[in-house]
Amino acid sequence: MILDASKLIGFRILSLRTGGVISTIESIIVDPNDLKILGFFLNKNTVSFDSGAILDVRSIREFSHLGMIIDSDEELLNVGDVVKIDEMVKLNFQPINFKVKTQSKNSVGTVIDYTVDVNDFYIQQLIVKRPILKSFIDPELIINRSEILEINDEAIIVKDDLAKQKGREKLEQEEFVPNFVNPFRQND
Repeated sequence: MILDASKLIGFRILSLRTGGVISTIESIIVDPNDLKILGFFLNKNTVSFDSGAILDVRSIREFSHLGMIIDSDEELLNVGDVVKIDEMVKLNFQPINFKVKTQSKNSVGTVIDYTVDVNDFYIQQLIVKRPILKSFIDPELIINRSEILEINDEAIIVKDDLAKQKGREKLEQEEFVPNFVNPFRQND
């Protein structure tokens, strides 16, 4: 199942042991090296962790419309418990509001959301808001993860082909001539 990341915020965490909701998701921990979600920061008001609890995605037993199901609250981690997650917490990479540029440094827009495959927790697509001048033609652009070349401190770099391909699609639409014969039209 593919879900927008914005819908994950506030998503409930359910425990099989208690049979109810133990917390909700406050923010997402993303690894920029492979665009994988490693875990989630949970709402501090609902769990008894001083520095905020983290839910590792490997602890999720099932994902349903009710929420993410885990065995118990013992699955929750403190900041610093897992080295890889701790590194990403310190890095604090959040794709939302990140600039997107092509290889030739042309601005594509800004990330406003992204989609996540909840089976493996990889980011599948970036939803990009276009700059003002380009937004008249296309207000939003969806970029597949296969189009992403690099993620650096300033921007997410995508293939140049993306902009050219969009231009070709528009050109093909303008040159379209229907190839059907009107039976009611008289030939001269």
